[in-house]
Amino acid sequence: MAAEIAEQPGRLARIAEARDGVVEVARAIADRPPRFALLAARGSSDHAALYAKYLIEVLLGLPAGLVSPSTTTLYEARPDLREVLLVSVSQSGGSPDLVEVTAAARERGARTVAVSNTADSPLHGVAELAVDIGAGPEQAVAATKTYTATLLTLYLLVDAIRGGTGEHVHDIGKLAEQALERSDGDVSRAIDRYRFVDRIITSGRGYSYATALEASLKLAETSYLAARAYSGADLLHGPVAAVDEDTAVLAVTSAGKGGRAMHDVLGAVADRGADVLAIGSAAESVPAALRIGLPETAEEVAPILEVLPVQRIALGLALARGGDPDRPRGLRKVTRTR
Repeated sequence: MAAEIAEQPGRLARIAEARDGVVEVARAIADRPPRFALLAARGSSDHAALYAKYLIEVLLGLPAGLVSPSTTTLYEARPDLREVLLVSVSQSGGSPDLVEVTAAARERGARTVAVSNTADSPLHGVAELAVDIGAGPEQAVAATKTYTATLLTLYLLVDAIRGGTGEHVHDIGKLAEQALERSDGDVSRAIDRYRFVDRIITSGRGYSYATALEASLKLAETSYLAARAYSGADLLHGPVAAVDEDTAVLAVTSAGKGGRAMHDVLGAVADRGADVLAIGSAAESVPAALRIGLPETAEEVAPILEVLPVQRIALGLALARGGDPDRPRGLRKVTRTR
């Protein structure tokens, strides 16, 4: 896991440079504009799909939604999907439910796109269009480089559909390297501070909500923490009542509208005595016990950097708590569900 975290700056740089395949798929989509988009995914890929949902709605101005695979696999629903774009996101491309959803959607008239790290996967085989995220083989069970590579690939795809050139990520490799190097000391302090915590809330708004969800998953699967993710808005709609001085809150706060919307949220949890760890390019501007600052980017690409220190915290906490982050109990690299 440590080696694959460290590998990300180079991988991201190469993906940003080699965008021709993504551009080709984007042109095919732009030539037949959909009326709305659906995204199908599981696990970490589901968080990447939520990120793509924000991209599609904000940057393309299209309504977008997340698919519930069981409506197809268990309930055999077959809705009319003509003029719909279905993007299926899977690191392995081998989950039976996503393959079935994609095949059924194509039969019902959808334009289907597979986004996967396995070019010869069943998912690529059933989709009309396919994009290889190019993260390389990932050995650790917890997704790290495949997650950030998926985020970047989805951004490049959506950006290319609107005619963009990927200008906001042309130096993403260098920024990722800076994010890892500059956060090293603060990550170590966070590991020391939270190694004995029993429960943690993760929170973010806008694009960064995907990072909060991924942070919760990483902490749960590697460190076995009772972690729960909330949108900053949803946190104030009830769950904040459970926050007290024994609660740790990992808050994702990057420059932009989503980060600014977190100010009131963090004020509320700080007033309740919570121990706040703020991560992001706007971390210095919010009330927190510990902050991990990151290079500032366009808001829509910030999640690619935000998750990097989170991954290292998850790794460090797992080791500090006596676990093996490369072999989490009860988990396999490819999870097959239906």
